[in-house]
Amino acid sequence: MKKTYKLQGLDCANCARKMEDGIRKIEGVDEVQVNFLTQKLSLSASDALFEGILEKAIKVCRRVDPDCELLR
Repeated sequence: MKKTYKLQGLDCANCARKMEDGIRKIEGVDEVQVNFLTQKLSLSASDALFEGILEKAIKVCRRVDPDCELLR
């Protein structure tokens, strides 16, 4: 499954790269892209594990930039 989410409050391109690197390390992630210019996160993972991976990805985003929020 592949989904794209809007990120609100992403402050810099460096934070986007750190988020992408952190999410890529989550077990089960097939592909991830965090785009600072469009303020979007694209995540691809298996259907069965997707919700759990998404929750972990949200935690990574908050750890890197506490003011950033993923809009569902």
